[in-house]
Amino acid sequence: MKITKVDVFKVTDPGSPGIYPVLCRIYTDEGIYGDGEAALSYGIGATAAFGMVQDLANIIIGMDPLENEVIWDKMYRTTFWGQNGGGVFTAGMSAIDIALWDIRGKYFNVPVYTLLGGKLNDNLRSYASQLQFGWYHDRMSAMRSLQDYRDAAQRAIDEGYDAVKVDFFTFKPEGGGYTDKDRTGLLDPKTLRTVVDRVRVTRETVGPDVDIIIENHSYLDANTAIQLATAVEPYNIMYFEEPNTPDPDTAKRLAEKINIPIASGERIYTRWQYEKYFKDNSLHVAQPDIGTCGGITEVKKIADLAYIHDACVQVHICGTPICIAAGLHVEAAIPNFVIHEHHQCNLLPDHIKLGKYDWQPENGLYKVPDLPGIGQEISDWVFTNMQYVEKVTVQGKSTAWVMSNVGN
Repeated sequence: MKITKVDVFKVTDPGSPGIYPVLCRIYTDEGIYGDGEAALSYGIGATAAFGMVQDLANIIIGMDPLENEVIWDKMYRTTFWGQNGGGVFTAGMSAIDIALWDIRGKYFNVPVYTLLGGKLNDNLRSYASQLQFGWYHDRMSAMRSLQDYRDAAQRAIDEGYDAVKVDFFTFKPEGGGYTDKDRTGLLDPKTLRTVVDRVRVTRETVGPDVDIIIENHSYLDANTAIQLATAVEPYNIMYFEEPNTPDPDTAKRLAEKINIPIASGERIYTRWQYEKYFKDNSLHVAQPDIGTCGGITEVKKIADLAYIHDACVQVHICGTPICIAAGLHVEAAIPNFVIHEHHQCNLLPDHIKLGKYDWQPENGLYKVPDLPGIGQEISDWVFTNMQYVEKVTVQGKSTAWVMSNVGN
């Protein structure tokens, strides 16, 4: 079996301004195809990821898609910029790698978790992620008042979740958002009290038997991270995510000062970068992103590395239904799985329509898809809606623009 061509898509999601999912479909000469995603849809980087997947697609045409290790190593070692990774490059690798695993599963007619060693976990415990946006099913809104945080937490637990994650440091009560000036250096008493009060009312709302994860998106620095973690410690926090810019040295300092488990990984790429954190036990919950870290091949290796250091794994997922499905299969197959992230975006119709199937948790538990491959595909909407989709087809050494009329 040989790879014959690759379609690459950049989607301007009309329901989520500023979100540009980058997807790909790899075709073979036996009629089997696989779908993948480079998860740089938010922030700045989608345009680069769109080009990166195209560049990598050119070097895999004609290769055997079942040889995922051969292809991964070729992408990493023969492209000059692959070694030591970086968000754009490893995101491009992720898209290709996820699609190859999808092909493998379909070829052998089994779910990907079977190829990874079997289903150790099913009905995965999941948390409602990013409640600062409201936990609505039709929109995302800024949570500002203490009552907003009570209501968002209540909506999540009413749906059966027994764990929630919130970035309490996103929106100011009076309007606007917090800035780097607000979140670095040392926190002033009023700002610290505002954030701690939000944690307090969330704990009061969910009660003692629901876990709270504090998200920080690396907005803090080491000083403010220690300050905030110390202040919220009485509220029994499950873990403290991305407390500052990912860096092994400051991570070690934080691990020594903070009495809450530390999670990170969204911006740590490949096993080489993770190793430093595991060796000094400064990372307690590893969160390799399935769509930016090198795909299923690499995330499984990071999970194995974490296992020998007694670190838990929660695959980071902030992508379309393609990344969600891929992450579920890895989490199903690893012994150190801790919990699954279900992002606010995954509730929205304009996000759901990017996948063929609408897999959602029930009562806070996520069933792992049992279909061959990753159990999800790019939807027909992506292929047919020219108003919002850029698409290129890579075949041989040529790249052909099939459609390019975004927003027209």
